[in-house]
This record gives sequence, structure tokens and C-alpha cells, in this order.
Amino acid sequence: MKKQWKLFVLCLAVPLLTGGLSALLTQNGMKTFDTLTKPRLAPPGWLFPVVWTILYILMGIASYLVITSGKPNRSAIIAYALQLIFNFFWSIIFFNLELYLFAFIWLIALWLLILVTTYLFYQISEPAGYLMIPYLLWVTFAGYLNLSIYLLNKA
Repeated sequence: MKKQWKLFVLCLAVPLLTGGLSALLTQNGMKTFDTLTKPRLAPPGWLFPVVWTILYILMGIASYLVITSGKPNRSAIIAYALQLIFNFFWSIIFFNLELYLFAFIWLIALWLLILVTTYLFYQISEPAGYLMIPYLLWVTFAGYLNLSIYLLNKA
């Protein structure tokens, strides 16, 4: 039981630390972001860390369910790790480098990786697959925001 608890905490920590480090590295880029023209459906800035924290927790729980399922999960965990890496670098590309079009293309790759991860997780543990759906939906919305910001702010 103790091992399972430690594994659960580790599964939560991986996405939360990934997101936290990304946020830390991009905090200076938020100043520029505040000056950009945003689309009508852009949520207030305070909502982003709240939503991302919830999504990272859901991802961590989903990964825990997959890892502890007793079913083969190597491909699912590789896809999960890849999408976390893409998630991490999207923020840097968008906020720090201000490469909005490239960030949108990167986000499409991230979205596809999330879709694959969701499918693979669902094959192993249906609840794990369902826990990934809010993340997929949020990144879909992020795609709208990213592309809109590119189009509204290109010189």
C-alpha cells in the first residue's frame, strides 16, 4: 500500500512539476502577452493557472491508473511523456520566443499526441481515458486562442 501511495504522488508530481517549471520559465513572457490583442472568447488571465493545475492533476491520476492497471502500457506511457514534453515547450515557444504561428503548429502536434495518449489510456483503463478528455478540450480551445492571437497581432 505504501508503494502505491508513493507512486500516486509521483504520478501527480510529474505533470504538476512540468507545468510549474514551464510557468516559471515563461513568467517574463506574460508581460508581452498582456499587451497583445486577444479574441473575444479569451478568458481572464487568472483562469489559466487554475485550469492548468486541474488538468495536470487529472493527467497525473490518469497516468497512475494506467501504470497500476497491470496491463501492458509502454506505448501509452511513451505517448504520455511525449505530450508532456510538447506541452512544456509550447509555452516557451509561445510566450518567450513569441513565435505564434510556429506555436500553433506545435500545438497541433501536441493535440495529436494528447489524442493518441487518450486513446491508448482508454484502451488500458476507461477512466484514465475519460480523465484526459478535459485536457484535449482545453488544448482545442488553446488552439483557437493561439491562432487568433497570431492573426490579430501579425504585423
